Amino acid sequence: MNIELLVQVGGPALFAGGVAVGVTVAIERWGGVVGGMLGTLPTTIVPFAVGIHLLAPDLGAFRDALCATPAGMLVNALFLYLWRWVPPRLPAGSLRGRLTLTLALTGVAWVLGAAALTAGMAGVRRAGWPLLPVAVGLLVGAVLVGGLACWRRPPAPRGSRPAGATVLAARGLLAAGAIALAVLLARLDVPLLAGMAAVFPAIYLTTMVSLWLAQGEAVPAGAVGPMMLGSASVSTFALLATWSVPALGVAAGCALAWVGAALAVTAPATWWLRRGEARRAALRASA
Repeated sequence: MNIELLVQVGGPALFAGGVAVGVTVAIERWGGVVGGMLGTLPTTIVPFAVGIHLLAPDLGAFRDALCATPAGMLVNALFLYLWRWVPPRLPAGSLRGRLTLTLALTGVAWVLGAAALTAGMAGVRRAGWPLLPVAVGLLVGAVLVGGLACWRRPPAPRGSRPAGATVLAARGLLAAGAIALAVLLARLDVPLLAGMAAVFPAIYLTTMVSLWLAQGEAVPAGAVGPMMLGSASVSTFALLATWSVPALGVAAGCALAWVGAALAVTAPATWWLRRGEARRAALRASA
């Protein structure tokens, strides 16, 4: 591998690993609502967009990879929901034993869902239909699913014990590896697979595991709904970037897409969730 390729792949990967470690800390410090929303701001998707812009063989491949992102994020939202749905249905056992079962079941579900949606997107592409309308529809579906998950959700407490350095390092390495693989796939002209690889739930997976081990089952369960809803900001960034990056260049295009995603999804969703928290707190106080 030459130096230029190493920089083009390694740079986004290292950046992605660096930003990934902050999500667990945010949820521990501010609770599942604020932490979950901050944790789903577009982060690792930004170096992915930069990397494929540099390495994708043409503009069509760049846009296809980004249009695959909403499919991956919808799978991720369902993956997150399983972390709330599965544990109460497991037999009693040790904390680590229940975690292992949950991890196995949710991991298999993600692989099956990702394979199905990748095949579906590839079929749309082979039929000559544009991917953008499909991607927009999947984004709307993810918002609806996330909103429903937040409508009736368990409490979202703060953590009481910080995750250790080993856990934070592991999630950084997972995120970096996912982005490096995605950028390489884009260079090999398999943009749909690249788009799915870019949204491999490295952050969500390590968040759920690390919070479960450090805090117990309640903290990650409370963060599921806000993270599902907030994940729509990643898809919003990807779709905005299909236009903004080619039109404005990498730096300005990514900045505009990031701000647009934060204003369109993260800010209103956080306001809605915090308003709901305040209303529930007032009802509990008056009871």
